[in-house]
Amino acid sequence: MSGFKWIGATIGWALGGPIGAIIGLALGSAGDAFSSGKFGSFLNEGDTSGRKTSYGTGGYSTQQRPQTHSGDFEVSLLILASVVIKADGISDPRELDYVRNQFVSMYGKERANKAFRLYKEISKQTINTRQVCLQIQRMMDHPSRLQLLHFLFNIAKADGMVIDEEERQIATIAGYLNISSRDYNSIKAMFYNSSDNAYKILEITKEATANEIKQAYRKMVKKYHPDKVEHLGEEHKKGAEAKFKEVQKAYEQIQKERGL
Repeated sequence: MSGFKWIGATIGWALGGPIGAIIGLALGSAGDAFSSGKFGSFLNEGDTSGRKTSYGTGGYSTQQRPQTHSGDFEVSLLILASVVIKADGISDPRELDYVRNQFVSMYGKERANKAFRLYKEISKQTINTRQVCLQIQRMMDHPSRLQLLHFLFNIAKADGMVIDEEERQIATIAGYLNISSRDYNSIKAMFYNSSDNAYKILEITKEATANEIKQAYRKMVKKYHPDKVEHLGEEHKKGAEAKFKEVQKAYEQIQKERGL
């Protein structure tokens, strides 16, 4: 059994697309058993639940949007993490350690080590960010894409601050993932310190009324609730709690400032 069997169980929707090509090359370079022509069956092991999905010059054709699974998210994260970490031309050990530690906490040491074998090979490739993101955008649900964006900001800030090159790269990724500017600025505000960050997190302005603030809070609680990504597994549901807590913190801060 391949050391990367855990990926094959969940990334059926990558078959034929740019992500499939990247993972195939990475596995082949890693000397995995799938380098001997078994990669196609490897991807076909994904849970597609009878859905037919193909990729061509015009993009995806699918009868039904596949549900995002843990492996889909994990592989997407590995690829986009390599893009963000290399944004400034330097692979900072603190950023790599953050990714490794997060994978250990979510999946355990053994699976995290296997993921990093794959990451090392992925990071050697020249990634077409647009093609990868368009595949993710078409196949991954919105809550999962928001969680992916939050994780990328965490990686960028692992060395203490999000530098301009990293922020620009994440902004580009967000655009390709069809994440709105409001959603992007909300998540971005969670990683910066400024007087209006609490308002940005709730996607409102300082001129918002008390009623508008309450309505915005309820809306964001619904959008960022950890249950939105429970289909990714408990490991990712726990990760989503960080966004949820930032929303609660922002609301409490505004309440305190306004004496509500």
